[in-house]
Amino acid sequence: MVDEGDEAPDFTAPLAHDGVEPFTLSENLGDDPVVLAFFPGAFTSVCTSEMATFQEELDAFEEAGATVYGISVDSPFSLNEFREQEGIEYGMISDTNKEVIDAYDVRMDFADMGYEGVAKRAIFVLDGDGEITYKWESDDPGVEPDYAEVAEAASAAA
Repeated sequence: MVDEGDEAPDFTAPLAHDGVEPFTLSENLGDDPVVLAFFPGAFTSVCTSEMATFQEELDAFEEAGATVYGISVDSPFSLNEFREQEGIEYGMISDTNKEVIDAYDVRMDFADMGYEGVAKRAIFVLDGDGEITYKWESDDPGVEPDYAEVAEAASAAA
């Protein structure tokens, strides 16, 4: 289980941000914090609300020097369409192979719907060295994080 104080698992996955390009976490660490916002699926009501709220609060994260990334098992093409439709400016990481959700131990299933292997709603804040300084996750996909708390954690990690 990945927790606060641990080194964040490194990964490489497609980044949806004005196109699609490879993204390696370790190559995107520096002096500033990184916020990894895992969510179950694009175009769903709660996930759309969550990602839109991160967009609305983006200035607070940028003031802390933090870079926000959404992460789901959706394809990078779906994530780019989601970003475009919702006006989301930050990048989204496509974990279609489910390697990132497994590395961060945030995999969940919707067994009643026969759908396995989506991301739990979870937030990890990493400092510039890649240490996890904040972790929040919910087993209930209908619960959103405390955005002010996440912004404070990002500011503290700077």
